Amino acid sequence: MKHPLTGILPVAPTPFHADGRVDEEGMRRVLDCMIDQGVDAICILANYSEQFLLSDDERALLMRLSLEHVAGRVPVIVTISHFHTGIVVERARAAQAMGASMVMMMPPYHGVGLVPGELGIWEHFAAVSDAISIPIMVQDAPLSGVTLSVPLLVRMAREIENVSYFKMETPFAADKLAALIAAGGADIVGPFDGEEAVTLLADLDAGATGTMTSALQPEMIRPIVTRYRSGDIDGALAQWKLCLPLINHENRQCGLRAAKTVMKAGGVIGSDAVRHPLQPMSERTHTRLLQLAGELDLIALRWGK
Repeated sequence: MKHPLTGILPVAPTPFHADGRVDEEGMRRVLDCMIDQGVDAICILANYSEQFLLSDDERALLMRLSLEHVAGRVPVIVTISHFHTGIVVERARAAQAMGASMVMMMPPYHGVGLVPGELGIWEHFAAVSDAISIPIMVQDAPLSGVTLSVPLLVRMAREIENVSYFKMETPFAADKLAALIAAGGADIVGPFDGEEAVTLLADLDAGATGTMTSALQPEMIRPIVTRYRSGDIDGALAQWKLCLPLINHENRQCGLRAAKTVMKAGGVIGSDAVRHPLQPMSERTHTRLLQLAGELDLIALRWGK
């Protein structure tokens, strides 16, 4: 990439047929829809892609399919998280060889009780950096149960060549982003937030330059970032207020199911199935989701009609 990524880098959902099989054509349609939503990049194989429910073969299939289908239209970020450093390195090399613009990874963890110390975490990311030449985004999320201190993150940014982007999803993310940017300076190339942009205004106030949301409403959330970064703070706030009911409903009630449900309703994909043991959302949650999405006239809700 010639210039640092900013803006909105949403996570692509993984569509499944009703019987649970990966929907390959649906995946292509998801990617096309996201590009039509005006995204700045696409992230695949993330937690909101149900990566933890995919086999290794399915994961490899989806990576190749996605990178070949996007074909450079927007940058693609490939999530490569795994506890074993050797597997993460292999995934990173494969992603770069297929044309990924960036990889994203969580620190190694296996439940809350099996986490390496800071040296092991540092070595985990350093091994990946040594194997590739594209940027690495560190995903700092409560899901891992791993505490990534600001001093550790700054050291990684300064000493590990390709670690330069950070997705901050911890409680009080804005405070951590501000501390990271203040301590890391120019080494913090891409400070991003996540969690469906539920704290986006506070995170932009703290210095975030973009957000990694789901694929539900990128065309509505991106202007929050672009207006803020252009100096139109009032316009960014007004746009965030417009989006906030749906942001909150997705974040607190729907989770990763939201984007697929709206995409099914909009004809992007044929099924919004999630893999067991995940369960479909309740009818009341489904009804409210489509109501809020309809009020915003989302692209995903009408893309395939």
